Amino acid sequence: MVKADVTAIILTFNEDKHIERCIESASTLCQDIIVVDSFSTDSTESICKNLGVRFYQNAWVNHAHQFNWALDNLKINTGWVIRIDADEYMEPALCDEIATKLSTTPKNVNGYYFNRKYYFMGQWIRYGSMYPVKTLRLWRCGYGRVEQRLMDEHVVVSTGEVGELQGNIVDDNLNSVTWWVEKHNKYATLEMLEVLNQKYSLFGGPLESKIHLSGQAKVKRFIKNKLYTQLPLFLRPSLYFIYRYFIRLGFLDGKKGIAFHFMQGFWYRMLVDLKVMEGEIWIQSLNDKESICKKLEEKSGVALR
Repeated sequence: MVKADVTAIILTFNEDKHIERCIESASTLCQDIIVVDSFSTDSTESICKNLGVRFYQNAWVNHAHQFNWALDNLKINTGWVIRIDADEYMEPALCDEIATKLSTTPKNVNGYYFNRKYYFMGQWIRYGSMYPVKTLRLWRCGYGRVEQRLMDEHVVVSTGEVGELQGNIVDDNLNSVTWWVEKHNKYATLEMLEVLNQKYSLFGGPLESKIHLSGQAKVKRFIKNKLYTQLPLFLRPSLYFIYRYFIRLGFLDGKKGIAFHFMQGFWYRMLVDLKVMEGEIWIQSLNDKESICKKLEEKSGVALR
């Protein structure tokens, strides 16, 4: 297959279990591959260099900052950019579809959505609203950025139309359940901060998204911010799990499916609510935003400004 006019950007930190698979997938499509590493302590760097990709290191702040740093500071020689996480890979059909579509893309189309397939403990999670998830990962160079958020950040294009592809990018993390739980514990802290930010308008500047979403991401963001967060703490995770597992047929995913839908759709969301309650306790005696942000930074260990 002739390689397309695309540069892949991959963020890494201790990804030696995944990075070769990811790079090999991207190399079938992309003319150039850039890895931006957060000073890994495993063999990620040596694997990347042995595979001949462009390898850079930059101190970690958050996903949005790291990716936008790459867009702003590294020379991109292709007309298009694709975002791939280190534990993801593209199915061959998606690579073929992208290569074909880009050769005939109208000038007013500056980005493309395609499907994400999520695997848990080696099983594709097909139900419970987990597939298809449309994700904007491919955009014309100079027209897309990652919105500045602590959690749930999306790629957004500034102008033009966005098309849709039918192929799949696969999210298949090979780490242990213990790793998965620890990751979601960290995510719950970040999401707690986003919830308090929405409630009290705490964060300005770099954490504030300036660009509007579109498509499925826009609908999900609206439901989450305008409906889900308005429900009482601890009730909303229960309702969400019922919706995913029963109404959206999550039970059809079988034994591993119930583990995933319970842990990600109920336990994780319950943990977020618990941390929101704790965060409210931390700041209950404070009145000004500066003091509140300082306290949240101190307690959570996350830089907010």
